[in-house]
Amino acid sequence: MDQKEKIKIYEQLSWDYSIPPEDIEAVLKGNKAHAGHFTQEKLFIRLLETYPWFTVIQLFTIDEIKKLLSKGVISRLRAPS
Repeated sequence: MDQKEKIKIYEQLSWDYSIPPEDIEAVLKGNKAHAGHFTQEKLFIRLLETYPWFTVIQLFTIDEIKKLLSKGVISRLRAPS
């Protein structure tokens, strides 16, 4: 997945807010604490609930996913599966 495709996904994650996609990416990558009211956890949950797993594994390494997919995140998903 190229950067242009990633930016489109980041824009879609915050479609209902005026947040630059670069800020969304920075929060997801752990380089920034917040993008608007979104935290890394909230954005990752939104990503998991919106996109197929195939897309998620193109945005993050397996190690990053293991770190982000905590028990707290799993408990907040609509469907833990």
